[in-house]
Amino acid sequence: MLAACTAGGLVPPDEIDGQNTVNAITPAAQVQMSNDASAYPSAGTPVASARRNAGSLGTSGLAEMPSDDGMQPIGNAGAQASAGGGQLPRIDSDEALGRTQQASMDAGSLEIPENGVNMDAALGVEPVQGLAQAQAEEIAEGNATAVTVDGIGTDNPQQVGEPVSVPMPEAGEEMGLSGEDAGRIVVPRKGSMAAPAQEQQVAFLPRLSNPMSVPETMGGMSASEKSCRQRLQRLGVQFRDVPPISKGRSCGIDHPIEVSGLSGGIQIKPAATVNCQITEAFAQWVRNELVPAARMRYLSGIKSIHQMSSYSCRTMNSQPGNPMSEHARGNAIDLGSITLKTGKEIDVRKKSFFAFREKGLLKAVRSDSCKYFNTVLGPGDRYHGDHFHFDLRSRKSGRRHCSL
Repeated sequence: MLAACTAGGLVPPDEIDGQNTVNAITPAAQVQMSNDASAYPSAGTPVASARRNAGSLGTSGLAEMPSDDGMQPIGNAGAQASAGGGQLPRIDSDEALGRTQQASMDAGSLEIPENGVNMDAALGVEPVQGLAQAQAEEIAEGNATAVTVDGIGTDNPQQVGEPVSVPMPEAGEEMGLSGEDAGRIVVPRKGSMAAPAQEQQVAFLPRLSNPMSVPETMGGMSASEKSCRQRLQRLGVQFRDVPPISKGRSCGIDHPIEVSGLSGGIQIKPAATVNCQITEAFAQWVRNELVPAARMRYLSGIKSIHQMSSYSCRTMNSQPGNPMSEHARGNAIDLGSITLKTGKEIDVRKKSFFAFREKGLLKAVRSDSCKYFNTVLGPGDRYHGDHFHFDLRSRKSGRRHCSL
Protein backbone atom coordinates (compact mmCIF):
# COMPACT_ATOMS: atom_id res chain seq x y z
CA MET A 1 0.00 0.00 0.00
CA LEU A 2 1.63 3.21 -1.29
CA ALA A 3 -0.63 5.58 0.55
CA ALA A 4 -3.28 5.44 3.22
CA CYS A 5 -5.77 8.21 3.22
CA THR A 6 -8.10 9.42 5.89
CA ALA A 7 -11.53 10.67 5.14
CA GLY A 8 -10.79 14.18 6.30
CA GLY A 9 -7.52 15.50 4.87
CA LEU A 10 -5.53 12.81 2.95
CA VAL A 11 -2.69 12.91 5.49
CA PRO A 12 -0.47 9.89 6.22
CA PRO A 13 -1.31 7.76 9.23
CA ASP A 14 1.12 7.32 12.12
CA GLU A 15 2.13 3.78 11.17
CA ILE A 16 3.82 4.91 7.89
CA ASP A 17 7.44 5.91 8.41
CA GLY A 18 9.81 7.73 6.09
CA GLN A 19 12.51 5.11 5.69
CA ASN A 20 11.14 2.03 3.93
CA THR A 21 7.95 3.28 2.29
CA VAL A 22 6.87 6.07 0.03
CA ASN A 23 4.99 8.74 2.00
CA ALA A 24 1.91 10.24 0.48
CA ILE A 25 2.14 13.96 1.18
CA THR A 26 -0.66 16.32 0.36
CA PRO A 27 0.59 19.49 -1.35
CA ALA A 28 0.36 22.61 0.78
CA ALA A 29 -1.85 24.35 -1.71
CA GLN A 30 -4.61 21.85 -1.00
CA VAL A 31 -4.44 22.07 2.80
CA GLN A 32 -6.75 24.64 4.28
CA MET A 33 -5.37 25.96 7.48
CA SER A 34 -6.81 28.46 9.89
CA ASN A 35 -4.88 31.64 10.73
CA ASP A 36 -5.82 31.28 14.29
CA ALA A 37 -2.93 30.14 16.51
CA SER A 38 -5.24 27.77 18.32
CA ALA A 39 -5.76 25.96 14.98
CA TYR A 40 -2.25 24.38 15.09
CA PRO A 41 -2.45 20.66 15.80
CA SER A 42 -1.51 19.43 19.14
CA ALA A 43 1.36 17.11 19.89
CA GLY A 44 -0.89 14.11 19.74
CA THR A 45 -2.24 14.68 16.18
CA PRO A 46 -0.91 12.72 13.17
CA VAL A 47 0.62 15.85 11.67
CA ALA A 48 2.51 16.58 14.86
CA SER A 49 3.82 13.03 14.86
CA ALA A 50 5.02 13.47 11.28
CA ARG A 51 6.71 16.77 12.34
CA ARG A 52 8.48 15.05 15.22
CA ASN A 53 9.82 12.42 12.74
CA ALA A 54 11.09 15.03 10.30
CA GLY A 55 14.57 14.81 11.74
CA SER A 56 14.75 11.05 11.07
CA LEU A 57 13.63 11.36 7.44
CA GLY A 58 16.91 12.81 6.22
CA THR A 59 17.19 14.32 2.75
CA SER A 60 14.91 11.71 1.27
CA GLY A 61 12.15 12.07 3.86
CA LEU A 62 9.12 14.25 3.53
CA ALA A 63 7.35 16.23 6.30
CA GLU A 64 5.23 19.27 6.82
CA MET A 65 6.12 22.21 8.96
CA PRO A 66 3.94 25.11 9.89
CA SER A 67 4.45 28.36 8.06
CA ASP A 68 2.73 31.66 7.71
CA ASP A 69 0.61 30.37 4.80
CA GLY A 70 -0.05 26.94 6.20
CA MET A 71 1.60 23.54 6.10
CA GLN A 72 4.70 23.48 3.81
CA PRO A 73 6.79 20.42 2.86
CA ILE A 74 10.38 20.41 4.03
CA GLY A 75 13.39 18.40 3.03
CA ASN A 76 14.61 17.48 -0.49
CA ALA A 77 11.29 16.26 -1.78
CA GLY A 78 9.53 19.20 -0.18
CA ALA A 79 11.89 21.68 -1.86
CA GLN A 80 11.29 20.11 -5.25
CA ALA A 81 7.54 20.22 -4.66
CA SER A 82 7.72 23.92 -3.73
CA ALA A 83 9.82 24.74 -6.76
CA GLY A 84 7.50 22.85 -9.06
CA GLY A 85 4.39 24.58 -7.92
CA GLY A 86 3.29 21.80 -5.61
CA GLN A 87 3.51 18.94 -8.19
CA LEU A 88 5.67 15.96 -7.27
CA PRO A 89 7.74 14.24 -10.02
CA ARG A 90 6.73 10.86 -11.35
CA ILE A 91 8.47 7.91 -9.78
CA ASP A 92 9.97 6.66 -13.10
CA SER A 93 10.92 10.08 -14.48
CA ASP A 94 14.52 11.24 -15.03
CA GLU A 95 14.03 13.93 -12.36
CA ALA A 96 12.96 11.39 -9.72
CA LEU A 97 15.84 9.07 -10.62
CA GLY A 98 18.36 11.88 -10.45
CA ARG A 99 19.34 11.80 -14.14
CA THR A 100 19.88 14.86 -16.27
CA GLN A 101 19.44 15.24 -20.01
CA GLN A 102 23.20 15.34 -20.61
CA ALA A 103 23.69 12.10 -18.67
CA SER A 104 21.01 10.40 -20.72
CA MET A 105 22.67 11.56 -23.95
CA ASP A 106 26.09 10.35 -22.76
CA ALA A 107 24.67 6.97 -21.78
CA GLY A 108 23.05 6.46 -25.21
CA SER A 109 26.10 7.32 -27.32
CA LEU A 110 28.14 4.38 -28.74
CA GLU A 111 31.60 4.40 -30.21
CA ILE A 112 31.92 2.36 -33.47
CA PRO A 113 35.40 0.98 -34.21
CA GLU A 114 37.11 2.13 -37.38
CA ASN A 115 37.08 -1.38 -38.96
CA GLY A 116 33.56 -2.19 -37.79
CA VAL A 117 32.35 -4.54 -35.11
CA ASN A 118 34.02 -7.97 -35.16
CA MET A 119 31.35 -10.29 -33.80
CA ASP A 120 33.60 -13.36 -34.15
CA ALA A 121 36.21 -11.77 -31.89
CA ALA A 122 33.56 -10.55 -29.43
CA LEU A 123 32.09 -14.04 -29.15
CA GLY A 124 35.45 -15.79 -29.12
CA VAL A 125 34.76 -17.76 -32.35
CA GLU A 126 37.38 -18.46 -35.01
CA PRO A 127 36.61 -16.73 -38.35
CA VAL A 128 35.00 -18.90 -41.07
CA GLN A 129 36.33 -18.61 -44.64
CA GLY A 130 33.61 -18.35 -47.25
CA LEU A 131 33.57 -20.20 -50.60
CA ALA A 132 34.03 -17.04 -52.64
CA GLN A 133 37.04 -16.00 -50.53
CA ALA A 134 38.59 -19.46 -50.87
CA GLN A 135 38.16 -19.44 -54.66
CA ALA A 136 39.63 -15.94 -54.85
CA GLU A 137 42.72 -17.09 -52.95
CA GLU A 138 43.09 -20.14 -55.21
CA ILE A 139 42.89 -17.99 -58.33
CA ALA A 140 45.39 -15.54 -56.87
CA GLU A 141 47.85 -18.39 -56.24
CA GLY A 142 47.21 -19.99 -59.64
CA ASN A 143 46.03 -23.27 -58.10
CA ALA A 144 42.35 -23.08 -58.93
CA THR A 145 40.64 -26.22 -60.18
CA ALA A 146 38.56 -24.04 -62.50
CA VAL A 147 39.93 -22.51 -65.67
CA THR A 148 42.15 -19.48 -64.99
CA VAL A 149 42.81 -17.22 -67.96
CA ASP A 150 45.39 -14.47 -68.14
CA GLY A 151 45.47 -11.69 -70.68
CA ILE A 152 41.72 -11.16 -71.07
CA GLY A 153 41.08 -8.27 -73.41
CA THR A 154 44.30 -8.84 -75.36
CA ASP A 155 44.97 -10.70 -78.59
CA ASN A 156 46.71 -13.60 -76.82
CA PRO A 157 44.72 -14.83 -73.80
CA GLN A 158 46.37 -17.84 -72.13
CA GLN A 159 45.36 -20.36 -69.55
CA VAL A 160 47.71 -20.23 -66.55
CA GLY A 161 48.39 -22.39 -63.53
CA GLU A 162 49.74 -25.82 -62.76
CA PRO A 163 48.24 -29.15 -63.87
CA VAL A 164 45.30 -30.19 -61.76
CA SER A 165 44.70 -33.78 -60.71
CA VAL A 166 41.12 -34.75 -61.38
CA PRO A 167 39.96 -37.93 -59.59
CA MET A 168 38.41 -40.08 -62.29
CA PRO A 169 39.04 -43.75 -61.44
CA GLU A 170 36.47 -45.12 -63.88
CA ALA A 171 37.75 -42.98 -66.71
CA GLY A 172 41.33 -44.10 -65.97
CA GLU A 173 40.35 -47.73 -66.22
CA GLU A 174 38.64 -47.14 -69.57
CA MET A 175 41.80 -45.40 -70.83
CA GLY A 176 43.85 -48.47 -69.97
CA LEU A 177 45.60 -47.05 -66.89
CA SER A 178 46.31 -49.21 -63.88
CA GLY A 179 47.39 -48.77 -60.29
CA GLU A 180 47.61 -45.27 -58.95
CA ASP A 181 47.47 -43.76 -62.42
CA ALA A 182 43.93 -45.11 -62.86
CA GLY A 183 42.69 -42.92 -60.03
CA ARG A 184 44.01 -39.63 -61.35
CA ILE A 185 44.16 -38.07 -64.78
CA VAL A 186 46.39 -35.04 -65.13
CA VAL A 187 44.82 -32.28 -67.21
CA PRO A 188 47.60 -30.06 -68.64
CA ARG A 189 47.15 -26.32 -68.56
CA LYS A 190 47.97 -24.35 -71.67
CA GLY A 191 51.31 -22.63 -71.43
CA SER A 192 52.48 -24.67 -68.42
CA MET A 193 53.37 -27.91 -70.23
CA ALA A 194 54.52 -28.79 -73.71
CA ALA A 195 51.82 -30.07 -76.02
CA PRO A 196 51.98 -33.81 -76.69
CA ALA A 197 53.41 -34.91 -80.01
CA GLN A 198 50.14 -36.56 -81.02
CA GLU A 199 46.75 -35.51 -79.75
CA GLN A 200 44.72 -38.36 -78.29
CA GLN A 201 40.96 -38.17 -78.17
CA VAL A 202 39.17 -40.26 -75.59
CA ALA A 203 35.46 -40.98 -75.78
CA PHE A 204 33.64 -42.65 -72.92
CA LEU A 205 30.54 -43.11 -75.10
CA PRO A 206 30.70 -44.53 -78.64
CA ARG A 207 30.65 -41.93 -81.36
CA LEU A 208 28.22 -43.02 -84.05
CA SER A 209 29.39 -40.68 -86.79
CA ASN A 210 28.94 -43.42 -89.38
CA PRO A 211 25.20 -43.80 -90.10
CA MET A 212 25.79 -47.43 -91.06
CA SER A 213 26.83 -48.21 -87.48
CA VAL A 214 23.72 -46.73 -85.82
CA PRO A 215 21.29 -49.46 -84.76
CA GLU A 216 17.82 -49.32 -86.23
CA THR A 217 16.35 -49.19 -82.72
CA MET A 218 18.17 -45.89 -82.19
CA GLY A 219 16.81 -44.33 -85.38
CA GLY A 220 19.43 -45.85 -87.68
CA MET A 221 18.99 -47.34 -91.10
CA SER A 222 17.06 -50.47 -91.81
CA ALA A 223 18.79 -53.58 -93.11
CA SER A 224 17.61 -52.86 -96.65
CA GLU A 225 19.10 -49.34 -96.57
CA LYS A 226 22.44 -50.66 -95.37
CA SER A 227 22.56 -53.40 -98.00
CA CYS A 228 21.67 -50.83 -100.69
CA ARG A 229 24.68 -48.73 -99.74
CA GLN A 230 26.91 -51.76 -99.85
CA ARG A 231 25.77 -52.43 -103.42
CA LEU A 232 26.51 -48.81 -104.34
CA GLN A 233 30.06 -49.25 -103.11
CA ARG A 234 30.48 -52.36 -105.27
CA LEU A 235 29.14 -50.38 -108.27
CA GLY A 236 31.81 -47.72 -107.72
CA VAL A 237 29.35 -44.94 -106.87
CA GLN A 238 30.79 -41.90 -105.12
CA PHE A 239 28.32 -40.71 -102.49
CA ARG A 240 27.98 -39.48 -98.93
CA ASP A 241 25.16 -39.62 -96.40
CA VAL A 242 23.48 -36.32 -95.56
CA PRO A 243 21.07 -35.40 -92.73
CA PRO A 244 17.44 -36.46 -93.09
CA ILE A 245 15.13 -34.14 -95.02
CA SER A 246 11.62 -33.57 -93.66
CA LYS A 247 9.14 -30.99 -94.92
CA GLY A 248 5.74 -32.26 -93.85
CA ARG A 249 4.03 -35.49 -94.82
CA SER A 250 4.51 -35.07 -98.58
CA CYS A 251 8.17 -34.04 -98.86
CA GLY A 252 11.34 -35.48 -97.42
CA ILE A 253 13.90 -38.30 -97.47
CA ASP A 254 14.52 -40.43 -94.41
CA HIS A 255 18.07 -41.44 -95.38
CA PRO A 256 19.23 -39.26 -98.28
CA ILE A 257 22.57 -39.48 -100.03
CA GLU A 258 24.48 -37.01 -102.18
CA VAL A 259 25.80 -38.60 -105.37
CA SER A 260 28.79 -36.95 -107.05
CA GLY A 261 30.18 -39.68 -109.32
CA LEU A 262 29.69 -43.08 -110.93
CA SER A 263 31.99 -45.92 -111.93
CA GLY A 264 34.53 -45.19 -114.63
CA GLY A 265 35.19 -41.68 -113.30
CA ILE A 266 31.88 -40.28 -114.58
CA GLN A 267 30.96 -37.10 -112.74
CA ILE A 268 27.44 -36.02 -111.77
CA LYS A 269 27.12 -32.25 -112.12
CA PRO A 270 25.81 -30.86 -109.92
CA ALA A 271 25.76 -33.48 -107.16
CA ALA A 272 22.31 -35.03 -106.85
CA THR A 273 20.43 -35.47 -103.55
CA VAL A 274 18.31 -38.60 -103.92
CA ASN A 275 17.47 -41.82 -102.10
CA CYS A 276 19.57 -44.95 -102.38
CA GLN A 277 17.15 -46.91 -104.56
CA ILE A 278 17.02 -44.45 -107.49
CA THR A 279 20.80 -44.06 -107.25
CA GLU A 280 21.34 -47.80 -107.64
CA ALA A 281 19.03 -48.01 -110.65
CA PHE A 282 20.66 -44.98 -112.31
CA ALA A 283 24.19 -46.33 -111.73
CA GLN A 284 23.30 -49.73 -113.22
CA TRP A 285 21.70 -48.13 -116.29
CA VAL A 286 24.70 -45.87 -116.95
CA ARG A 287 27.23 -48.71 -116.61
CA ASN A 288 25.25 -51.35 -118.51
CA GLU A 289 23.48 -49.30 -121.21
CA LEU A 290 24.56 -45.65 -121.62
CA VAL A 291 28.34 -46.12 -121.64
CA PRO A 292 28.33 -48.98 -124.20
CA ALA A 293 25.90 -47.05 -126.44
CA ALA A 294 28.15 -43.96 -126.42
CA ARG A 295 31.29 -46.01 -127.19
CA MET A 296 29.62 -47.79 -130.08
CA ARG A 297 28.57 -44.51 -131.76
CA TYR A 298 31.34 -42.07 -130.78
CA LEU A 299 34.24 -44.37 -129.87
CA SER A 300 34.56 -42.42 -126.63
CA GLY A 301 33.62 -42.86 -123.05
CA ILE A 302 31.46 -40.50 -120.95
CA LYS A 303 33.11 -37.78 -118.88
CA SER A 304 30.13 -36.25 -117.07
CA ILE A 305 26.36 -36.23 -116.87
CA HIS A 306 24.44 -33.02 -116.27
CA GLN A 307 21.41 -33.62 -114.03
CA MET A 308 18.70 -30.94 -114.03
CA SER A 309 16.69 -31.97 -110.98
CA SER A 310 16.93 -34.42 -108.08
CA TYR A 311 15.12 -33.75 -104.76
CA SER A 312 12.50 -31.02 -105.09
CA CYS A 313 9.38 -30.52 -102.97
CA ARG A 314 6.79 -29.94 -105.73
CA THR A 315 3.83 -31.50 -107.55
CA MET A 316 3.97 -33.41 -110.84
CA ASN A 317 5.02 -31.09 -113.67
CA SER A 318 4.89 -28.28 -111.06
CA GLN A 319 1.19 -27.86 -111.77
CA PRO A 320 -1.21 -26.87 -108.94
CA GLY A 321 -3.65 -29.62 -107.99
CA ASN A 322 -1.50 -32.46 -109.34
CA PRO A 323 -0.25 -35.28 -107.11
CA MET A 324 3.13 -34.88 -105.52
CA SER A 325 6.05 -35.64 -107.80
CA GLU A 326 8.54 -38.43 -107.10
CA HIS A 327 11.11 -35.65 -106.84
CA ALA A 328 9.47 -34.68 -103.53
CA ARG A 329 10.82 -37.92 -102.01
CA GLY A 330 14.14 -38.02 -103.83
CA ASN A 331 12.88 -40.92 -105.93
CA ALA A 332 13.52 -39.32 -109.34
CA ILE A 333 16.34 -37.75 -111.36
CA ASP A 334 16.33 -35.69 -114.59
CA LEU A 335 19.08 -36.00 -117.22
CA GLY A 336 19.78 -32.88 -119.31
CA SER A 337 22.98 -33.52 -121.28
CA ILE A 338 25.94 -35.89 -121.66
CA THR A 339 29.57 -34.81 -122.15
CA LEU A 340 31.98 -37.28 -123.79
CA LYS A 341 35.65 -37.60 -122.94
CA THR A 342 36.43 -35.99 -126.31
CA GLY A 343 34.70 -32.85 -125.04
CA LYS A 344 31.60 -33.26 -127.21
CA GLU A 345 28.36 -32.38 -125.43
CA ILE A 346 25.20 -34.21 -126.45
CA ASP A 347 22.00 -32.36 -125.64
CA VAL A 348 19.01 -34.65 -125.18
CA ARG A 349 16.54 -32.30 -126.83
CA LYS A 350 14.90 -33.37 -130.06
CA LYS A 351 17.41 -33.48 -132.94
CA SER A 352 17.22 -32.58 -136.57
CA PHE A 353 16.57 -35.17 -139.29
CA PHE A 354 20.23 -35.54 -140.26
CA ALA A 355 21.63 -35.97 -136.73
CA PHE A 356 21.75 -39.73 -137.10
CA ARG A 357 24.25 -40.66 -134.44
CA GLU A 358 22.70 -38.40 -131.78
CA LYS A 359 19.20 -39.58 -132.62
CA GLY A 360 20.35 -43.17 -132.38
CA LEU A 361 21.92 -42.57 -128.97
CA LEU A 362 18.81 -40.87 -127.61
CA LYS A 363 16.61 -43.69 -128.95
CA ALA A 364 18.79 -46.20 -127.09
CA VAL A 365 18.52 -44.13 -123.95
CA ARG A 366 14.73 -44.10 -124.13
CA SER A 367 14.33 -47.81 -124.81
CA ASP A 368 17.02 -49.21 -122.54
CA SER A 369 16.22 -47.07 -119.53
CA CYS A 370 12.70 -48.48 -119.29
CA LYS A 371 14.21 -51.74 -118.06
CA TYR A 372 15.60 -50.01 -114.96
CA PHE A 373 12.98 -47.35 -114.11
CA ASN A 374 9.21 -47.48 -113.64
CA THR A 375 8.69 -44.13 -115.39
CA VAL A 376 10.61 -42.68 -118.36
CA LEU A 377 9.54 -39.36 -119.83
CA GLY A 378 11.68 -37.70 -122.44
CA PRO A 379 12.10 -34.98 -125.04
CA GLY A 380 9.00 -34.31 -127.08
CA ASP A 381 6.77 -34.32 -124.01
CA ARG A 382 5.08 -31.01 -123.14
CA TYR A 383 6.72 -30.80 -119.73
CA HIS A 384 9.93 -32.72 -120.52
CA GLY A 385 11.13 -31.12 -123.74
CA ASP A 386 14.73 -30.60 -122.62
CA HIS A 387 15.46 -33.59 -120.36
CA PHE A 388 14.80 -37.23 -119.57
CA HIS A 389 12.83 -37.94 -116.41
CA PHE A 390 13.53 -41.22 -114.58
CA ASP A 391 11.70 -42.35 -111.41
CA LEU A 392 10.73 -45.45 -109.44
CA ARG A 393 7.05 -44.68 -108.80
CA SER A 394 5.30 -47.76 -107.42
CA ARG A 395 1.94 -48.43 -109.09
CA LYS A 396 -0.70 -50.85 -107.84
CA SER A 397 -1.01 -52.37 -111.31
CA GLY A 398 2.73 -52.93 -111.48
CA ARG A 399 2.92 -51.30 -114.94
CA ARG A 400 5.77 -49.20 -116.19
CA HIS A 401 5.18 -45.92 -118.02
CA CYS A 402 7.74 -45.28 -120.77
CA SER A 403 7.19 -42.75 -123.54
CA LEU A 404 8.77 -44.76 -126.40
